[in-house]
Amino acid sequence: MNRQRLLDRFLQYVKVDTMACDDVDHYPSSPGQMDLGKLILGQLHEMGLDNATQDEHGIILATIPGNTDGPVVAFNAHLDTSPETTAEGVQPQIVDAYDGQDIPLSGDPSKVITRDKCPALKNLVGKTLITTDGTTLLGGDDKAGVAIIMELASHLLENPDIPHGPVRILFTCDEEIGRGAQHVDVARVDATAAYTFDGGGRNHVDVETFSADLATVTIRGINTHPAYAKDKMVNAIRAAGKFLEAMPSDAMPEKTAEREGFLHPYAMESGVAEVKMKVLLRSFDTHQLQAYAENLRGIAQHVEAELPGCQIQIEVTKQYRNLGDGLQKEPRAAAYALEAHRRLNREPIEAIIRGGTDGSQFTEMGLPTPNLSSGQHNIHSPLEFACLDEMLEACEVGVELVKIWSEGPDISTSP
Repeated sequence: MNRQRLLDRFLQYVKVDTMACDDVDHYPSSPGQMDLGKLILGQLHEMGLDNATQDEHGIILATIPGNTDGPVVAFNAHLDTSPETTAEGVQPQIVDAYDGQDIPLSGDPSKVITRDKCPALKNLVGKTLITTDGTTLLGGDDKAGVAIIMELASHLLENPDIPHGPVRILFTCDEEIGRGAQHVDVARVDATAAYTFDGGGRNHVDVETFSADLATVTIRGINTHPAYAKDKMVNAIRAAGKFLEAMPSDAMPEKTAEREGFLHPYAMESGVAEVKMKVLLRSFDTHQLQAYAENLRGIAQHVEAELPGCQIQIEVTKQYRNLGDGLQKEPRAAAYALEAHRRLNREPIEAIIRGGTDGSQFTEMGLPTPNLSSGQHNIHSPLEFACLDEMLEACEVGVELVKIWSEGPDISTSP
């Protein structure tokens, strides 16, 4: 692997503002995603992949021709970054040979990556870390994955002796706002299995995600001049307060972990006449989502009864489903990923994600897609950083994966 090339590409990618925007209907939701895609498309062509394309939706698809009769394997990452923190003017900072101490960020003295709050640091002494300057997102989620796949592609093309079937490269947009698979034609990808490089740390093989729905709560009140509001005004903001207060206190992100689901109100537009609120419904048990929705509807009825004249409408839309449900149909997808780590003398960690990936939707669409580590840490935060050494390790996992799929071992013989 070319360590410097991997680093250079990653630094180039994170400087392009690709923050997703949830408030628009077009795809991709921000122009920077198209810009980054054009840059990557040019690099794929420079590698010799003349088949690489970028469609009108910004989706990039390319194929490394196989040198064996192995099945097609795809690798995916997304170009967009989270809307939770700005990605404008990213100034990545390189920490060479990390010394094990807290890391102050140069652009904001109040921002420090501490050992207490980031236990992963204790295992990264001597490694190369890339941080933000504390004023923006870094964008390692998922530009680390993009850079890993690009280095993997370069390495396979430069080393034609590595046995592999056709390798498909797929870059999507707007994953962070749940639209990553919206315009992906799985039949065109035409792979037996795929892998997203969109996970944290190292050696994780994510085989389950949340199932997810979005509840949009619209609360309508009655607005009048406050001087003459007695017995006339119904304040939608006060109704929203009662609605939020009635939500179960033991089913919120702040109180849950591991396999526990939650309801998470995360966005609100408010006025006396109307409040619109977005609530995430998350559970590893898909059936639990219906129970969460019914809970919200019950709260709505209670608030309407308490505040006559208030009307509450709840619209629930499907987002994605538990990755594990679909992986059962193609057990080799996860088994080969675990085997790839073992062949590299690494102990794989079979894990779950308290979130989702493009792979959740791809798997439901018939393309089994586990998620793999890509060296990300403190994602969606100005304290975000990536570990170059872990990114290189992810590239090595990708090489082993294509070799294993080319061989097609019987998973029943795997340790």
